[in-house]
Amino acid sequence: MSASVSSITGRTRVHPPGTVRDLDAAAEAAGAMMRALGIDPDDPATPDLALTPRRLAAAYAELLTPDEFDMTTFENAQEYDEMVLVRDIPMQSVCEHHLLPFVGRAHVAYLPAERIVGLSKLARVVAHFASRPQTQERLTTQIASHLDEHLRPRGVGVVIEAEHTCMTLRGARAPGSSTTTSSLRGVIKESPASRAEFLALVGRVSR
Repeated sequence: MSASVSSITGRTRVHPPGTVRDLDAAAEAAGAMMRALGIDPDDPATPDLALTPRRLAAAYAELLTPDEFDMTTFENAQEYDEMVLVRDIPMQSVCEHHLLPFVGRAHVAYLPAERIVGLSKLARVVAHFASRPQTQERLTTQIASHLDEHLRPRGVGVVIEAEHTCMTLRGARAPGSSTTTSSLRGVIKESPASRAEFLALVGRVSR
């Protein structure tokens, strides 16, 4: 991830990783994998499979290509000093161990200092770091680190809840199970009151 910064506008252009994608090669490899697994995409009895290698390559290219966006921030002219939280941000990513999807919700909060951020950008940050092979733990910390770096807030809190198909569809085959991860920075981590407020707002106070 690279970024170009304008201190005047408070806008940072966030770019996707510079990876060149070859869909023809990916489709060829997908077809080879299908054949190795005993699925013949050229079988006349299943004509719909003929385009499956291309569809598979295109689907993964879409899942693994984050959009560019502007990380727009504004001067905190009103000196707002209470917690800002966006709950239930839809999140989808791909497990780096099996390249199977994991899907869930992210809850992202920060305690403003000198700048505030456009609320939609919190969802953009989640989608940006989710659009690559990931572990849920690393995804959670990357979101928190990005906000800490670009906002310089007094505190950041990120909680992600997700269901991993590598666990629900294979392996343990535990449908309905979910994984929760968190990453806390600054006052939200260090102050028991702020930490409790954040966890209460996302509905994850210890029971």
